[in-house]
Amino acid sequence: MIKKFFPTHYLKSIYEIDIKALQEEGIKGIIFDIDNTLVPYDEAEPNDKIITFFGKLREAGFKITLVSNNTEDRVIKFNEKLKVFAIHKSKKPLTKSFKKALRLMDCQKEEAIIVGDQIFTDIYGGNKAGIKTILVVPVSDKDEWITKIKRGLEKKVISYYEKKQRNNNG
Repeated sequence: MIKKFFPTHYLKSIYEIDIKALQEEGIKGIIFDIDNTLVPYDEAEPNDKIITFFGKLREAGFKITLVSNNTEDRVIKFNEKLKVFAIHKSKKPLTKSFKKALRLMDCQKEEAIIVGDQIFTDIYGGNKAGIKTILVVPVSDKDEWITKIKRGLEKKVISYYEKKQRNNNG
């Protein structure tokens, strides 16, 4: 039951993503959440480090889509410098936007991975869609009020996940 909330991978940040390992897994498309995955929810634009990282991903042959529950204005403004596919008001954890992202990137679900900071939207939605997931530590402690409420439950899921990982690896 609780495993539907477990990510495929758990990393400290997007910069720990192993590009070579993704290529070896046959990943061709990467779906990114924006808020607190890439930048704090109150930052309007990607920083230079993100722009450079997305450039490296593109050079490595990955297609990229932003999938956010945020507004059209927020997503369009954030995407101005990145120029990747973008979906706003995605209603995660519903799977419709993830499936749309796969179509935009011309990928099968086995060829994609979702990167996000929230278990109950990004990870659960990705798992329901049959897409591999990477959970990252939120880039900021600042959250919208509704997200703050969910973080306590997420900590329990993460703790249980990490305990299972240690037991499986040890």
